[in-house]
Amino acid sequence: MNHDEAKNRVDELVDQINSHRRAYYEGNTVLISDAEYDALIVELERLELKFPELITGDSPTQTVGGQANQTFAPVTHLERMMSLDNVFSKEELAAWIAKTPAKRYLVELKIDGLAINLRYVNGQLVSAATRGDGVVGEDVTANVKTIKSIPQRLLGDNHPEVVEIRGEIYFPVKEFQELNARLIDEGKAPFANPRNSASGSLRQKDSKVTASRPLQMLVHGIGAWNQGEVQNQSDLYGVLKGWGLPTSSRVRVLETTEEVVGYIDDFEKQRHSLEHEIDGVVIKVDDLNEQRELGFTSRAPRWAIAYKYAPEQVNTKLLDIRVSVGRTGRATPYAVVEPVKVAGSIIEFATLHNQDVVKAKGVLIGDTIVIRKAGDVIPEILGPVVDLRDGSERAFVMPTQCPDCGETLRAMSEGDIDLRCPNSQGCPAQLRERIAFIGSRGVLDIEALGEVTAIELCKGILRDDAELFALTQEQLMTADYFKKKDGTPAEVTGKLLKNLEDAKTRPLWRILVALNIRHVGPVASRSLATNFGSLEAIFSASKPDLEAIDGVGTIIAESLIDWFKVEWHRNIVMRWNECGVQTATPGFQGPEASSGIFSGKSIVVTGTLVEMTREQAEESIIALGGKASSSVSKNTSFVVAGPGAGSKLAKAEQLGIEVIDEAEFLNRTK
Repeated sequence: MNHDEAKNRVDELVDQINSHRRAYYEGNTVLISDAEYDALIVELERLELKFPELITGDSPTQTVGGQANQTFAPVTHLERMMSLDNVFSKEELAAWIAKTPAKRYLVELKIDGLAINLRYVNGQLVSAATRGDGVVGEDVTANVKTIKSIPQRLLGDNHPEVVEIRGEIYFPVKEFQELNARLIDEGKAPFANPRNSASGSLRQKDSKVTASRPLQMLVHGIGAWNQGEVQNQSDLYGVLKGWGLPTSSRVRVLETTEEVVGYIDDFEKQRHSLEHEIDGVVIKVDDLNEQRELGFTSRAPRWAIAYKYAPEQVNTKLLDIRVSVGRTGRATPYAVVEPVKVAGSIIEFATLHNQDVVKAKGVLIGDTIVIRKAGDVIPEILGPVVDLRDGSERAFVMPTQCPDCGETLRAMSEGDIDLRCPNSQGCPAQLRERIAFIGSRGVLDIEALGEVTAIELCKGILRDDAELFALTQEQLMTADYFKKKDGTPAEVTGKLLKNLEDAKTRPLWRILVALNIRHVGPVASRSLATNFGSLEAIFSASKPDLEAIDGVGTIIAESLIDWFKVEWHRNIVMRWNECGVQTATPGFQGPEASSGIFSGKSIVVTGTLVEMTREQAEESIIALGGKASSSVSKNTSFVVAGPGAGSKLAKAEQLGIEVIDEAEFLNRTK
């Protein structure tokens, strides 16, 4: 790129970035994702590094934030509110630490909210202002005074004559979902994400509206103030906490790069179980004298850096909303989106759960939407970017008939918001989804029976679930699908038949789950198998006997009884029995006969295990007399936690419950 090309591109980038800044800081909206914005900044920085003569005073790399909105009176900060430089990899972080050596580093979560500056005079709150351009912000004092966690008078005495407190105002994630649902019910535009909702809530002309929103704040620094004898940033936080200001319990002081990276990795796993959105971690030099020696650039402190997590939120186009029918007949709207890469994979579809969720999210077909994918979680639509609508968008209308069999969709019980296809035996969509479910890892774990194979089997070879274990090689060889797969047709079909034969001796609880009975999942199935020992005993039991089983209750008991009343359901059990499926636990002597080292213990497995799957660990617990529980409570004996353990691990630590790793668990099972 020559000088003239670089100048043209720099001008384009400056215009684009400033436009997005105005939308973000002044318009309470996000027109592009954080990742796309960061990419524009990085491109501009690289061009300016190569062509330094193109740097101007108003470049986004030299300035902070946006301008103060004229709706609110301007407030000049006593000390400039800086921004933070970013790093996006462990290598970049290590390079920053290498050039910023310190005795200790303070690390804290980077809350995705709205920066605020509180000014106290002799301990009394006199003004609250947004960041603005870093020099002048917007006066939102009246609205900030409605936030209960922000003291209007500091606790204690001997306060500085003047002090500026910096922090982040955020909108709790749970309450964000509830707010959007209310806005849509009132015919108003929803917010795209919690950060926008915090900004919009704080910039209300009527402070009563702000008071109705559950805004929170966490302190992360100071502006103007002679700190006196305070030596460290961490000590400063202690002072602020003593004054009654809200500080984070997740702040840590660490000494090594390895410890800092460990903190970053830990919270990346937990980021979606927190009460507020985060997009990274902030690392600061803890010693205030070292901070002063390092100083500032034109827009950011040299003694602090933000480590940004890989983007899990992006903007894309909602091309259509379609409906799929699942194994229990539930009709589920799903979004077809313009393919976009997020969290390391290309996303083309996202779930929308039901027609009420579509309404609650306020999305229209044709919208630019904010979409999130965390790890292996199904992609989720957070909301629309309303400011980008051009009038061509249209509302989704839930169909009245099943798209696969034409049956009229209806709610199956009073109060059920989900619409279902009642044609459970004849609907081709339900059959193929049930067959795929049977083959899945969490059910019978039939390696050769994946989703594609299930679709092919249901094109004419299988008429219902009862025929699955009666399949023959002759039947399979009639399908072109098996002739086109790698290997000879005999090898391909032989593998499927061998896998089906092996699946016949799976534990009883898995066989029960494979029957696709609504509400009957692994937890209830394990309890039923442990207490009754056979399908015959389960389906012969009375409602009170079923309800008495731990993890069952009225809804599951009624579902079991109603399912077995249907003739074609009973035929599945009969045919599977005839084909050699093991529908009883060998040598079963009753629940009182179960014994083992885990007898009487309730154990939770969470996170990712290396030597075994979680399902295998839970089966081992049951085989040794214990109960494999899905939730942590005061009755939990201990938790087995692998990498990626989130809220369950946090709750166990909160309750003081023993936590062990996989190696210790394996040691105890010997």
